[in-house]
Amino acid sequence: MGTDTPPAFLTAAGHPVRWRLLSELAHTDLAVHELTTRLGHPQNLISYHLGKLRRAGLVTARRSSADGRDTYYALHLAHCSAMLTGTGAALHPALRLRPPAPARPGPRVRVLFLCTGNSARSPMAEAILRRHTTAPAEIHSAGVDPRPLHRYAVQALAARGMDPPGTGPTHVSQLTGAPFDHVITLCDRVKEVCPDVDAADRAHWSIPEPVDRPDFDHLADQLTERIGFFLHRLATTSEEAS
Repeated sequence: MGTDTPPAFLTAAGHPVRWRLLSELAHTDLAVHELTTRLGHPQNLISYHLGKLRRAGLVTARRSSADGRDTYYALHLAHCSAMLTGTGAALHPALRLRPPAPARPGPRVRVLFLCTGNSARSPMAEAILRRHTTAPAEIHSAGVDPRPLHRYAVQALAARGMDPPGTGPTHVSQLTGAPFDHVITLCDRVKEVCPDVDAADRAHWSIPEPVDRPDFDHLADQLTERIGFFLHRLATTSEEAS
């Protein structure tokens, strides 16, 4: 049965400014000042539309761990996926979203995850991507101030049937030779430092540093979700390189 009311996603995302905001955040987490620069609109207008998107559940926000005056905004990928699926299904069941097709053999895509200590966020991301990707990929993690792998990171991965990377703590300077296809910073401080790594594509996932064991379990779940969506981008990169 049809309805006169457009799906909620269309109502929330239909404004040109809000669509541009979603498009920018689909690639990387960004602070307000970065969004004002990219869109060329004043901060009060950007903040107004971000508020609309947050109330719709399409965008989340968290204070920067590098500069508490900044707030990083991120696309709520899981909620967007659910709303988009509902939007497509409202027209026809064949328009539901589907997972990415298995990657075809091709050139290896190089991916690097970066955080401060290479002790939790980046090695966990490396391990999770290794487990889930079907694309031919060379996956690394590193830090700007490497520290030993946290025991809770090992436990959180083991609880999900995964081993940590076997390379041990790695300084980013050890990986500045060949270019990477994707470099993803997981720490606000590292994102502000902007390590000199040759990358075709850079993205930032603003993820807080875990402290206790429940934090590490939440981190593993959060990374699994974000990497699940990143697999679509990785498959596209692999196809383009073929």
